[in-house]
Amino acid sequence: MSYDVLIIGAGPAGLSAAVYAARGGLNTAVFEKAIVGGQITVTSEVENYPGFEDAIDGVELTDRMKKQAERFGAKFIDEEVTAIGLEGLCKIVETGYDKYRAKSIIFCTGAHPRRMNVPGEERLIGRGVSYCATCDGALYRDKVVAVVGGGDSAVEEGMFLTRFAKKVYVIHRRDSLRAQKIIQERAFKNPKMEFIWDTVVQEIRGEDRVAELELYNRKTETVSVLPVDGIFIYVGILPNNQLLESRVELDSGGFVITDENMHTNIPGIYAAGDIRKTVLRQVVTATADGAVAAWNAEKWILEHLDELTGGQGH
Repeated sequence: MSYDVLIIGAGPAGLSAAVYAARGGLNTAVFEKAIVGGQITVTSEVENYPGFEDAIDGVELTDRMKKQAERFGAKFIDEEVTAIGLEGLCKIVETGYDKYRAKSIIFCTGAHPRRMNVPGEERLIGRGVSYCATCDGALYRDKVVAVVGGGDSAVEEGMFLTRFAKKVYVIHRRDSLRAQKIIQERAFKNPKMEFIWDTVVQEIRGEDRVAELELYNRKTETVSVLPVDGIFIYVGILPNNQLLESRVELDSGGFVITDENMHTNIPGIYAAGDIRKTVLRQVVTATADGAVAAWNAEKWILEHLDELTGGQGH
């Protein structure tokens, strides 16, 4: 099967790319191995996406994007991409079921939460260790939980947890938060939240479920124990770059390096959203990336149409 553009990943970047590519008249397909919408589907309230005066649920927002892309003719393929290849300027995409050809590829594979890699973390995942407050928060009604991290995600998800938990500790390795000021101000005013500064988690303890955390204060060099029912970890993200590692240029963190057109170092291959090296990872920047990538992919295809089709046109 042949397409003009194949988009790998159906988060906000991939959905936006699908809208722009399909609306531009390109034969477009989107691969998604899991849930359409990506990480945004676990966000209960998106309140900083332009055009929505009131907060909108992440699932609803991306569902609207998908329907918009489908209205313009984009096809969604529920398969996991296992390999990519090149035949001249043409691209080959393989899944466990089929092989697809495309003139251009847009990678929107996103990123995933970084783990702390401390004793007890792996063993207790799903039994008190979580990376998604909006997924698991309701399980901690009237419980005591900890959130690790100091960025936007950690503080926002900590505030979300106060809807259920009776106490939320925010554990941060520094003495000030990295989150946006407006988010910090809300958190500091929340009576259910308490901040533990200059501290890291050394161990997560519990038999069948999380019971307590061993903490180390980096300034006082003291060890303490904090009883909790759950821990939510937000210490960064890692790119989903497995398909790209040996092919495109990456930065030291493994994120794809692109130019301002979202073009990678391989002609006709683009990257957009959280997979890309960028200063901000938000829904609005991901959708902008996707639009830029699709628009430039269309231009690139038209410029190289004879080479891509052997002189046979579209």
